[in-house]
Amino acid sequence: MRKPLLLAIMAHKIALRKLVKMEPASEKGEKGEKHPLSEKVLQYGHVQHHQRKTSKSSTSLSGSDSENEEKRPVSSSFSNDFKADSLVEGTSSRYSMYNSVSQKMMAKMGFREGEGLGKHSQGRKDIVEASNQKGRRGLGLTLKGFDQELNVDWRDEPEPSICEQVSWFPECTTEIPDTQEMCEWMTVGKRKMIIEDETEFCGEELLHNVLKCKTVFDDLDGEEMRRARTRSNPYEMIRGVFFLNRAAMKMANIDFVFDRMFTNPKDSSGNSLLKDRSPELLYFADVCAGPGGFSEYVLWRKKWHAKGFGMTLKGPNDFKLEDFYAASSELFEPYYGEGGIDGDGDITRPENITAFRNFVLDNTDRKGVHFMMADGGFSVEKQENLQEILSKQLLLCQFLTGLSVIRTGGHFVCKTFDLFTPFSVGLIYLLYTCFERVSLFKPVTSRPANSERYVVCKSLKSGIDDVREYLFKVNNRLNQLRKSELDVNLVVPLDVIKGDPEFTDYMIRSNESHCSSQIKALAKIYAFVQDSTLSEPRQAEIRKGCLQLWGIPDQARVALSSSDPKSKFFELIKGTDIDIFSYKSTPLNNKTLDKIRCVLDYRCMVSGSEPKFLIGLGKSQIYTWDGRQSDRWTKLDLKTELPRDTLLSVEIVHELKGEGKAQRKISAIHILDALVLNGHDIREQHFNQRIQLAEKFVKAVSKPSRPDMNPIRVKEVYRLEDMEKIFVRLEMKVIKGSHNMLRLSYTGRDDRHFVPTGLYIVRTTNEPWTMAFSKSCKRKFFFNKTTGFSTYKMPLDAIAPFHICYYGRLFWKWGDGVRVHDSQKCQNPEELSKDDILSFIRVHSV
Repeated sequence: MRKPLLLAIMAHKIALRKLVKMEPASEKGEKGEKHPLSEKVLQYGHVQHHQRKTSKSSTSLSGSDSENEEKRPVSSSFSNDFKADSLVEGTSSRYSMYNSVSQKMMAKMGFREGEGLGKHSQGRKDIVEASNQKGRRGLGLTLKGFDQELNVDWRDEPEPSICEQVSWFPECTTEIPDTQEMCEWMTVGKRKMIIEDETEFCGEELLHNVLKCKTVFDDLDGEEMRRARTRSNPYEMIRGVFFLNRAAMKMANIDFVFDRMFTNPKDSSGNSLLKDRSPELLYFADVCAGPGGFSEYVLWRKKWHAKGFGMTLKGPNDFKLEDFYAASSELFEPYYGEGGIDGDGDITRPENITAFRNFVLDNTDRKGVHFMMADGGFSVEKQENLQEILSKQLLLCQFLTGLSVIRTGGHFVCKTFDLFTPFSVGLIYLLYTCFERVSLFKPVTSRPANSERYVVCKSLKSGIDDVREYLFKVNNRLNQLRKSELDVNLVVPLDVIKGDPEFTDYMIRSNESHCSSQIKALAKIYAFVQDSTLSEPRQAEIRKGCLQLWGIPDQARVALSSSDPKSKFFELIKGTDIDIFSYKSTPLNNKTLDKIRCVLDYRCMVSGSEPKFLIGLGKSQIYTWDGRQSDRWTKLDLKTELPRDTLLSVEIVHELKGEGKAQRKISAIHILDALVLNGHDIREQHFNQRIQLAEKFVKAVSKPSRPDMNPIRVKEVYRLEDMEKIFVRLEMKVIKGSHNMLRLSYTGRDDRHFVPTGLYIVRTTNEPWTMAFSKSCKRKFFFNKTTGFSTYKMPLDAIAPFHICYYGRLFWKWGDGVRVHDSQKCQNPEELSKDDILSFIRVHSV
């Protein structure tokens, strides 16, 4: 390009830039209205400005260095060929929107209306076009599909609300199908990888529209899509609150909307199946759910009153238990199918499903879990429309696992995607026959533009084994066909599904309603991509309302701070003026025997070592105090885990199994009493209740899949009047390392035995109350020695709290000369023997 032509173009750009910098009034005509091309001129100026900011190399080419341009000499031939006045006076000219200064500059640069730039008018005739740039996609880049108009008015979407309605399938009136009926249901055919023709359970126009809407976004930059999605979703600010991810808030959302049917399951009469004081834990399973947001929510809500079993695929999406800030991950036990903790967690492998089922049943008294959650999914980038087909086996295996581990009356929630194909609908139909009620539900915490929905199933029926076995068979067939051109296309024949018109109508209505909502949401995102100034003004308000409604504190996610055991100990026992560090149990001997005259007030436990206080700060951060100095806490040298904020009275006992050279020894924690369980202070409760809660706690934290960990047990507690049962459990055995000498041994409930050191005797009633036996009514009652009042119901002030039990504890030491077993010949007359104690108890328990 010749220099004069270049200068003319530069002058043209300078004129436009000066126009951009004009006062607002100068952009208007005589009546104050904008010129029709002024916006395009302004856009042009914006594009050039953006180009200057983002590309140094383009500065000289675009002529953005205005100072240098103005200093260059102008060719006289151009100024003689064109007079500025002619442009200014020509009111009909296309360029009359330019101000006089701009027009004069353009004339001086040789511009003539209707002719091209350059010496021979061979250059550009028109002004530079306005930019069609959208967002920060790179200058000149256009997106395939964005020239299409969606023709959807997203602005008529319903007003966002924190209240949600549940729609249930009608109750299934047909019987659960049996093996004979299902033997020919499975249909194998050519593998199908299109979704456009699946119109049995959704209108054709709706289906094609939602697929078209998804396709529009295929070539959109991911970050730009995410920004628009974030701005357009009124519920986006809910996020994960203080949990590790958004999945936890989805579960909180679903749990609330379904009347806490997961964290507080109820019977058909509406009564809670579990109470905080119930010895039974709330058992749940979390499958295909890494990193574990669902479980973190449940454990946050239920604390140590729940126990979770999890299976998910090993790898980068495994459970992230170390990130459970809101709940104690010690209450959750991952199990990866075949191989246990060393398995792969692949739910599509039949061996893994069977192993997980057996593990769950073995650790829930063969009953199964109260509910199971499943949240399986995987990346289907660029294949979003085929997500349902690609994840069909995953969906089936989640349903199969649910039917394998949920107890009768238990519940199920599982993520689904599109449900257009007869295969998917057939799976939903089988759940419909196996549970009392089923619902397809999309919580507000699930982004409206995606295909995600949840199937929520209430109260598993009995007699579903045939369906479970059938799905197991289908999964085997899917595995066999995985690398072939064939596939399982049906699990329930279409005529069977459509033979239940109420089920079919619900399925169609649910699909079409979901499609309509999804189309609007996608169109909304499209609009927000096009216009970056659009935003949802009520996001903060909606977030606050939802959290309040669901009972979730509006708190930030903060990593747990570390604490030293001494500080934590005094934090946990605050408000109690007790000097437990200087106290020792009272010896039981001939002088103190009369203290247990009120036999019915006492319980007893076999000792195996010195008592200690044990404090858990989370995971393996466990410390013990040995009773010598109040500030001397020693890290426990055992492989075990405890939830934070746990304080116990314990013994570390060497348990033995077998005899002779084959005898194995393991150190175990034996709980004598409990003060605080995972932040729950139980010191004021009755001793029996504390022991019962401790047993429940131990079940929650036990790890059956980890035989390498040291066990935690609760001492067996006997009524003092039943002390004779203890002596039946005493034997003389050869202890490894004792030079083949027989030693006294006590065998516990699990066939492990240990060398006993004595017997703890604990008073469980508070003065002046005592327990007595009414011979006429054949019942125990409570008697106040001060007032003479008696009652069959235990008064609250008759309950001995922890410190009363601790201070009143007596210890009968089984040392040399104490005869507690018939084989022991030597007896010191100054020491109490078994016969002495039993005689005393018989006299005073009547």
